[in-house]
Formats: sequence, structure tokens, C-alpha cells
Amino acid sequence: MEFQIQDHIPADFHPTSRVWIYQSSRRFGFGEALELDKVFTDFIQQWNSHGTPIKGYANLFFGQFIVIMADETATGVSGCSTDSSVRMIKSIEEVCKVQLFDRQMLAFLKNDKVELLPLAQLPYAIEKGYITTDTIYFNNLVSTKAQLMEQWLQTVRESWLAQRFPVLAATPAS
Repeated sequence: MEFQIQDHIPADFHPTSRVWIYQSSRRFGFGEALELDKVFTDFIQQWNSHGTPIKGYANLFFGQFIVIMADETATGVSGCSTDSSVRMIKSIEEVCKVQLFDRQMLAFLKNDKVELLPLAQLPYAIEKGYITTDTIYFNNLVSTKAQLMEQWLQTVRESWLAQRFPVLAATPAS
């Protein structure tokens, strides 16, 4: 699996560009991914803030994460324009029969594959060695382009999970 997300992020967007990440409850199929590409293109072409076009970007990563970005150096994103992006995401949920707002589901990269784990099962996964300090975690809390590029894919040791679950500090690396 390719980890060089930088190759797919627009270079001309400012590092402070706002980012929203929506994690799907399952991987999208090839046909769905092609349809999503059209949905994203249509949305970005029409995305406005108080009548002014937003410099936006949307893409599917790892077949499972929808990343939306807005470069606010020219036009700020208003509440209405944020609502329109949420409506698009809710529409995708309905059409594709997926969940995109479940913040209790964590995503990890295991054996070059995205694996989902409910937050409630994390202590068990740590205890059994399924999750270690070196496991790659998808930090969907990033909120800027700079953070997306540098902190979206990080080891558990580098993430907020290490502070929440002190046992991780004692977990041997794998």
C-alpha cells in the first residue's frame, strides 16, 4: 500500500488550509470510487461561501477515507458552506450504505491494509499485542493541510492514543 499521500494533495493549497476527514465503515468498491470522484468534482465546482467560490479539494484515500480541503487564503468557509459539505457526505452515506460520522471507530494500518477497531476494544487489542506503539494510526483529528501531510499517518506512540492508554508506553515495539 502506498503511503505517499503528499503526491495526491494539491501543492498550491496553503499549509493552513482546513481539512475534514470522513472515515468510512468499509472500503469503497471500485465502481463506488469512480462515482465518488464525479461527486467530488461536481461538489468542488459548486462549493461557495456567500456566493464566492471556495478553492476546494476532495478525494478518496486508501479506498476508505474522504478528505475535503478548503484553502481559506482567498475565501473563508462559512457555516453554510460547511453545511453543504456535510450534506454531500450524508448523501454518500445513504447512497453507499456506509457510516462516515462514527468517531468511536479507530483505523490502523496492519499488514498494508486499513483495519477498523472500536475504541472500546482498544485495551483488549493492546493487551493481545494486536496494537503496539509502532502500529500506524490514522489520526482523523488533523484539521489543516500541514497536519494532514505530517500527522495523519503516525505511529500510535506519536498519537493521542499513547496519552489515553498509558499501557502503550510499556508495550514493546513489534
